[in-house]
Amino acid sequence: MNNSTLVYTDDVSGSAAPFSADMDRWFEHKFQEQMEKREAEKIPSMSIVVTKGTLDWAYPPFILASSAAALGWQVSLFFTFYGLSLLKRDLDLSLSPIGNPAMPMKMPFGPEWFQAIDWKVPNAVMGNVPGFEKFASSMMKRTLNNKGVASIEELREISVEAGVNLIACQMTVDLFGWSLDDFIPEVREWVGATSFLPTAQGSDVSLFI
Repeated sequence: MNNSTLVYTDDVSGSAAPFSADMDRWFEHKFQEQMEKREAEKIPSMSIVVTKGTLDWAYPPFILASSAAALGWQVSLFFTFYGLSLLKRDLDLSLSPIGNPAMPMKMPFGPEWFQAIDWKVPNAVMGNVPGFEKFASSMMKRTLNNKGVASIEELREISVEAGVNLIACQMTVDLFGWSLDDFIPEVREWVGATSFLPTAQGSDVSLFI
């Protein structure tokens, strides 16, 4: 029996190479080709756990969700504890300046140089002046409106229209004694953390806000 090694001939150079090496290169090329195709066809996904219900903390999840959905991503928001209030039919959001010491106070009126000032209000004032939280919330809402920033209601509607999955924590509903009628009908699911975790695990991006 002939013990010679099986070779192939390169049509361009006329040189010979082992058949097994040629097959390795062909397989590597096909594997890389399929992986690139799979990556190109893959739809990115993002999951966000929403835990805060104040005006300032409501913006990040909805801005990120609506932006990602606009790019064609699959997005799921899981609203739990105080974050669940962002899914209520009627929103009356406020902020807590005393809980955000790095947050500057901006005045939404007057000349530009006056509006540009970062007012550093001491915690003693914010915590002891009656009605300061309501005042700060109204100033923030007016500033957002003056700058053309969409409201939370608008961002929520945009997110829904873009196909974002709004998922509510059933445990939180039971904990605070809320009714399902308190919430917008666009809520996709009422589940617990164990039902949402597999979604988060399979996402390309997972955030906790």
